[in-house]
Amino acid sequence: MPTEPVRRLAAAAQRRFAAASRPEGDKPAGPRPFPEMAPTLKHACAALRAADVPHALTGAPGCWVHGAPELGIDWDLVVRPQDLERAAGALAAAGLRVERPPEGWLIKAWDGDVLVDVIHDPLGPPVDEILGRAREQRVLGMPLLVLDPTDIVTSMLLSRSELFLEFERLLTAVRPIREQIDWGRVRAATASNPYATGFLALLDALGITPAAVALPARRREAADAA
Repeated sequence: MPTEPVRRLAAAAQRRFAAASRPEGDKPAGPRPFPEMAPTLKHACAALRAADVPHALTGAPGCWVHGAPELGIDWDLVVRPQDLERAAGALAAAGLRVERPPEGWLIKAWDGDVLVDVIHDPLGPPVDEILGRAREQRVLGMPLLVLDPTDIVTSMLLSRSELFLEFERLLTAVRPIREQIDWGRVRAATASNPYATGFLALLDALGITPAAVALPARRREAADAA
């Protein structure tokens, strides 16, 4: 397995152990409707806008904007690596409590028991590239860039590992937005991750992915020959 996924596997395990040891009052609440957490998102985005930090919604919240269920545990924003320190300073100045986890690809900003993950090094294409494909949408009454669903799902699949599968949650997020996703691009970008490949096979078996994409080339050729 490549070095970067191994590093993130170890970081994921460390993060889970750390989360388990937190006091109950210092953990995100269980799944709840994203609109209930709206004040935190608006507060964080206002701080980033004031600091001129480009940012976009991603992860489960991004899937929700595209049509997935509205339950979640936190907000996920992506920023450029070169903007991370300005983002951290702006969020801290706005009253959010900023943490720097050891894994190094994100910072965490707490607003009470609501968490904002600010990701500067997501798995998948470079941040400038995915921000270039993001589109502004109206989210909870404010304009906000939201990543393309294909980029969101690609990153979510690349993060899957033996320590972090959660296929049930991923299936719930992906099924309602399946027609907005470029599955060919997802497959090409996630081919090196066996857990992503397994999840895509599950989607194929369930008939969620388009048949033309789901059927491997050699099987298509055999079917055509028949």
